[in-house]
Parts: sequence; structure tokens; C-alpha cells
Amino acid sequence: MKQLLAITTFVVVVACSMIWSCSSSRKPVLAITRVTVIDATGAQPRQDMTVVIIDERVAVLGPYGSTAIPRGAQVVSATSKFLIPGLADMHVHLTGAGEPRGSREFIIPLLLANGITTVRDMGGNVEDLARLRIEISSGIRLGPQIFFTGPYLDGDPPAYQPSIVVKTAGEAHAAVDRLAIEGVDFIKTQSRLNRKAYFAIAEESKLLHIRFAGHVPDRVSALEASQAGQASIEHLTGVLLACSLKEEELRRARFAPGAPSETPAQARARDREWRRKLLDTYSPQKAEALLEAFLKNGTWQVPTFPIMVHLGFVTPRTDLWRDRRMQYVPQNVRKIWVQGLHAQLDNYSEPDFALREEIVNRSLQIVGKMQAAGVRIMAGTDIAAPNVFPGSSLHDDLSFLVKADLTPMQALQAATRNPAEFLGKLQTQGTIEQGKFADLLLLDADPLTDIGNTKKIRALVIRGKLLDRVALDGLLVSAEKFAAAN
Repeated sequence: MKQLLAITTFVVVVACSMIWSCSSSRKPVLAITRVTVIDATGAQPRQDMTVVIIDERVAVLGPYGSTAIPRGAQVVSATSKFLIPGLADMHVHLTGAGEPRGSREFIIPLLLANGITTVRDMGGNVEDLARLRIEISSGIRLGPQIFFTGPYLDGDPPAYQPSIVVKTAGEAHAAVDRLAIEGVDFIKTQSRLNRKAYFAIAEESKLLHIRFAGHVPDRVSALEASQAGQASIEHLTGVLLACSLKEEELRRARFAPGAPSETPAQARARDREWRRKLLDTYSPQKAEALLEAFLKNGTWQVPTFPIMVHLGFVTPRTDLWRDRRMQYVPQNVRKIWVQGLHAQLDNYSEPDFALREEIVNRSLQIVGKMQAAGVRIMAGTDIAAPNVFPGSSLHDDLSFLVKADLTPMQALQAATRNPAEFLGKLQTQGTIEQGKFADLLLLDADPLTDIGNTKKIRALVIRGKLLDRVALDGLLVSAEKFAAAN
């Protein structure tokens, strides 16, 4: 059987080589040899392999020594190295650091330098994102494959910009229709939507065969969102609340106004009491029923632990300013981060910080239960939100997923295979298999031994183009120079 496989592999390579040699426009050939392949299908790693890439795709994947390499190929010897699929960040805001130039000169180089080859933009200007996607897909600019939602659909006043305010069913239908015509991949829901508008969005999205994803609005339960067909829930919005025995009482309390004479300290105390009750009324039975509904309805989850930990749940121990990655953050963006950090730290007490950490830990536990129950999970970061470093924060998220009791393979799949499946692209990407696009990450150490090894990047292959360590370091230098000048 092994001999037959070797002969078959040789024939395929020779055929590919002949096609390449006879082509009027010679296609580039790259061969990565003696590498351990972790294909992200869930299969065991395969050692001492050769991967032949012709143009943009994996042409042959076979054992070293019995896999022929076409003449003229660029050969990368990868002894003791590990090859995984390129990574996907399923919650980004490419224009979140300001105007589009910022995303081109600051965010995209950092994404590539950290091995990210696919992103899902969850809120931005359609024109800017469409232009950026065309620049990348046409080869004008090197960057990750982009899927996007366009502006948020939110209530009045909206929480963020760009947003389309929808208050009625008619406005919701019109907004979905408009975005579908503009060519968005998903519809993004935000927290301030009223119930009528939210369910109208769900109805119109289903009618137009376009999925909607995002926040579970404050006035809608996570169970209702799942039943309405929301494709993915971001940041676990509404999930812990839906696991509470006092869910409706706590939801009403969120909208109850404080006393006219309420001081900031009293408002914080009221919020602390609300969070304490949220944790104390957690019901394992309700959680189990909710996860069963997520599984039944195909509701995916993107927890985005980096934004949860570094924005909403910072503590006095959160010291990002000594982080070496700050050198890649533009000065004007740092000012925004400083303001946010001070707002999260000023006038808060140790009980506040302890409670924040409890909520993070409970969130980690619920994500572990999701994985065990079969609920689908994807990695995401929410860049360029304050305190969330573009590119590298995705590796932080993978570490959080392992902390949530996912195996390293499951965490890796949350950033490779799972996003491809969610996007309907599993036939062409997300795993390392013959015929799929060559979006690959070459690592110096085994990520299945320690998920932190995804940070030890030796080279990136993006659509068949090799970026070695020197090229990746060049991207970091360009981002650093932009940051210093802006």
C-alpha cells in the first residue's frame, strides 16, 4: 500500500511538473521539505513530509524521499519545524484605528507578521473594506483574505460608528436590503437594538439568505437569538445572563435608572451588586439547556477573550505599557488606549477587580462546557479595540481557549478549520490538504505540545507566496515606523 501511495504521489508531482514546465506563463513552485505537518483536520501530525505548492495551491503532500520536487522549485528545508494552516481572526475592525491608511500601514502588516491569512471584519465602512479587499485579491497589496459585515445595525443612539440606526421593522428590512445590495458577507447586530427591530433583521436576513451575527441585544435573550437564527454570538454577549435563574429580573435591573442624586460611587456599587447576583444565580441546568439550543440551532461562538480581559476587565495588574508590542501602536491610538485604561482603573476598588476576574473565570468555564457539548467555537480578538494588539492578540486568544479546557488541537482548529467551515470555504482552505489554497504557517516548535508555540513563527506562506523570517521582520519594522510617525 505504501509503495502504491509513493508511486501515485510521484506520478502526480511529475504531472504537475510537466504542466508547470509547459505553461506559457511559468507558475511559481515552492517545496517545503522534511517538515512535520499538523493539518488541523484532527489527524495526528505527520513527520518528515514534503509539501509542494504550485502557484496558490498545495499540489502534493507526501513523505520526504518518495515525493518528487519539480525542477526549478524554491526549496525550504524545514527539519524540526511544524507546518500548520494560516490563522483566521474572526472578529476584527480593520479601520478601527482610524482612517483606512491606518489599517494598511499598521494593522495589516501586523496581521501577516503574526501568521493571520483570513479575517472577518465585524464593523466598518463598506466602501473602504471593499476597496481593501479588491487591492488584496487583485495582488495590488499583500494581505489576508477579508470577509466583512459593513456598518452596525443598532438602536438610537448607536453605541459605535459607523452604524445604521434601526428602530422599526420597516427600517430593519430596509437596512438589511441595502447592505445585501452593497455586497456584505454578513449583517452585524449591536446591543441597543429593540426587540422589534432585531427580529425584523432576523426575518429579512433569512429571506435574503444572508446570515446575521454580532451582539445579542440587551433586550433579547441569548436563547431567543439562537432560535432566531443568529449565526454567531460575539464576546459571549448575553450568555452568562441566560444561565441565570434570575435572568429576567437582572435584565430589567439593567434598564432601571439610578436615583437622580446617585453619585458615581453609588452607580459603581449598583453595578457591582448586579454582577455579583449574575454570578451567584448561575444555574448549571439553564446553562446545559442553553448549550443544547446552541448546538441544535448551529449558533457559533466567538468569545474574544483578549478584549474581555484587556478592556472590560482590566485590573491594577494589567500593565500593557511595558509590553514590547506597544512599539507597533501609533501614538494617536495609544492616547485612546490610555484614556480607556484610566477609565477602567480610576476610582475602582479591589472588590471590583476581584469580581471582574471572577467573571472572566466563569466565562472560561462556560466556553469549556461549550466545547464539550459540541458548540462550535472560533478565535477572535476585536482588534483594533483599546489594549488589544493587532495580530499577536490572536495567539493570546488561543492560549485563553486552552485555559478554557480546549485541547491545543481544538484551539488551533478554532483559528483554522472552524472559520473555514463557518465561512463556507472548507473545500478550499482551513486545513492543509491537496488542492487547497497554500495559506500556511511554519513554526519553530510544536503547537500541540504548547499552544504558545504558534508565536514562534519561522515563515508564512500566503496564497503560495513565501514570506521568510526576514520578510516578516520587515513588516514589523514598517509597522513600527508608522507607529512612531503617527
